[in-house]
Amino acid sequence: MVSFRSDMAKKIIRIVLAISLLWLVQRARAFDTNVFLNGWFAAQTKLHTLTADFVQTRTLKTLTVPLTARGRLYFAAPGSFRWELGQPARTIALGQKDEMYVIYPMLKRAEHYALGEKAPKDWRDAMALLQAGFPHSRAEFEGQFQILALAETNGVCQMSLQPRSSFARQMMPELRLAVATNDFSLRTTELVIVDGSNLRNDFSNIVMNPPLGEDVFHWQPPADFKVTEPFAK
Repeated sequence: MVSFRSDMAKKIIRIVLAISLLWLVQRARAFDTNVFLNGWFAAQTKLHTLTADFVQTRTLKTLTVPLTARGRLYFAAPGSFRWELGQPARTIALGQKDEMYVIYPMLKRAEHYALGEKAPKDWRDAMALLQAGFPHSRAEFEGQFQILALAETNGVCQMSLQPRSSFARQMMPELRLAVATNDFSLRTTELVIVDGSNLRNDFSNIVMNPPLGEDVFHWQPPADFKVTEPFAK
């Protein structure tokens, strides 16, 4: 069991690093945090689909120059997502309902993961990190994260979050999120990895509620792809 949890932790860190997410925090003047949070959660009920470009920056202690890559995000409520990293895409994370694929097109390889109630609780807790920028409700969000700091500067609310799950904290002790105060759009995400590295995404060209075909979130493995299930027992 210990070996399984260790392997799971390593795999989750690699997946999140590959497909990206989360947060930025700065000291700034205080503002009415409760009003902002109520507005942000209310805005999520009007968000049905979203597309955005992003630049991902990974900072490592062993590198003097950060690594950067461009990508594309597609999202559909309540929980369908497609993260494409690289142009052309080197890694694609495709998730909806009870399953997720992590696809490596150039290697003709993919990994399949169970989501929802079919997945181990530790895995579900870790996956919650991937959708922290699109909360379903305030109760669900506060059940998953503790808000360490929240402040506004130059029209952007900056949050520092800590996962409540002890398993998730062992991998990512802090998540940072920047949200525009005028339209509650996601601007920046950053996650702090336990080894001291950071992964930041800066979003641009955000389009809310565009029409998206169902094929955006569906993928049928080609015959020449090798598909594995890393957490299958």
